[in-house]
Amino acid sequence: MANRDSELGAVIFDVDGTLAETERHGHRVAFNRAFEKAGLADRWDEKLYGELLEVAGGRERILHYLRARRPEPPEEPERLAAELHKSKVEEFRKLIRSGGLEARPGVLRLIDELHGAGVALAVATTGTRSAVLELLECLRPGLAGRFTVILTADEAPAKKPDPQVYEMALSKLGLPASQVLAVEDSRNGLLAARNAGIPCLVTVSEYNAGESFGEADLVLDGLGEPGAPAEVLLDPHGVAPEGRVVVDTQLLRKLMRRAAG
Repeated sequence: MANRDSELGAVIFDVDGTLAETERHGHRVAFNRAFEKAGLADRWDEKLYGELLEVAGGRERILHYLRARRPEPPEEPERLAAELHKSKVEEFRKLIRSGGLEARPGVLRLIDELHGAGVALAVATTGTRSAVLELLECLRPGLAGRFTVILTADEAPAKKPDPQVYEMALSKLGLPASQVLAVEDSRNGLLAARNAGIPCLVTVSEYNAGESFGEADLVLDGLGEPGAPAEVLLDPHGVAPEGRVVVDTQLLRKLMRRAAG
């Protein structure tokens, strides 16, 4: 008999890098536009931005850069970081409205399938609420309505790997961690989920492919689509022995049972 404690009651998705590849041509561009609007010469190239992604949260990323990387740190870095981040959010929303961002392969298919199977869906992200809702609408009109819970930095200010956003999601879903699966793309996100006791599937993104995901329950290069399965990068529970897989509800239920031991 299946262990009811390991039943799949909900899936919690990260947003940036997980639902869509937003970092390289989305957030990074928006940060640079914010610097330009402020009359600053600072620009983040792709290599530097990849390094800065180790710092979770946009305002925190700017503040870290101002303090550690800028030749002449401003006298009030906290104030400047807050102003730049507000401008960056506005620029990112403009980029979203331009329609240049798309869902990663398999994302919309899996969300629809889980919703149809009665599995609750949630979002847990360090992004701002306004930008997250706009991005969801951009990926597909009405997509936000698929999610029972949407938690952002506006509601959970402690950034990943702090588990705050996941602990809040569990509370709002009314489910134990053993019945919830997180889908992330970064080590910070993975650790946030695991720190909340939640099993985690990692679908590595462009910028995070080189990170360590040893604590994950399954690591793939994506979710896969029929005819274009995802490559298995780490499979400690042996749920995808053939090395390539299309993630569906059945696979996630199998993963939860195996992860429960």
